[in-house]
Amino acid sequence: MSGEQSTSIELGERVANACRVLGALDLTPGTLGHASARIPGTDRILIRARGPAELGMRYTSADQVIEITMDGRRTAAADAAARDGLAAPLEVHIHTELYRARPEIHGVVHVHPQIPVLLSICDQPLQPIYGAYDPHGLRLLLDGVPTFDRSILIDTPALGRDFAAVMGKARACIMRGHGLTTAANSVEEAALAVIHLNELATMTYRAQLLGNVRPIAPDEQQAFRAMDIDAGYGDLRPGIPSGRAVSLWRYFDRRARDLAPPG
Repeated sequence: MSGEQSTSIELGERVANACRVLGALDLTPGTLGHASARIPGTDRILIRARGPAELGMRYTSADQVIEITMDGRRTAAADAAARDGLAAPLEVHIHTELYRARPEIHGVVHVHPQIPVLLSICDQPLQPIYGAYDPHGLRLLLDGVPTFDRSILIDTPALGRDFAAVMGKARACIMRGHGLTTAANSVEEAALAVIHLNELATMTYRAQLLGNVRPIAPDEQQAFRAMDIDAGYGDLRPGIPSGRAVSLWRYFDRRARDLAPPG
């Protein structure tokens, strides 16, 4: 087995695991959603497949992760989908156009978490309502979380480019009445961005139910903007979790395993 084949097999399992974690945490329902990773040093992508043979996000296995080109086509033989029941997602262009526009990212996640979608439907923005409770979620918001204001399938390259232009260099983008897309150094870090933003959305929603919502003070927001959250956790490692994300992902991975049904 070549080094590239070994890397692809390991990366495929990491993509599948990110899907399982997000599914176990109920951050996307049923078969909706997909995660992907760029194969290092190439223009090829590993992505959770859709089709009659899939088992949904929560039960994704490595054999349900397929390799595609930057045009969204499978690299396998033309009749592969007919044989194995797996095809690229309709919204594959979310992934391909983000990778095309942003060579620094190696992981993309698109999911349909209920509370962020609900807030987008009601034109209720995420708010900087906490700091030390979850600095990562706050930093995501302070760095900017744009909204793609169309509730449609991103099923063409042109729509993918439109979406990528709205998302820009942000690590997350809310899609009105649709879902949430994140992009990061690795597929695990993209999944963590979903987890953090869902927590912020849930807290925003609950705070609004209680009333008298008060964001943290501007000087405190600035302090978290300037904070080096990953200090002491090592240097950036392209394509794999780095910084504090290493231990955070280990925690959520274990939690998802604990939530998994027996057998």
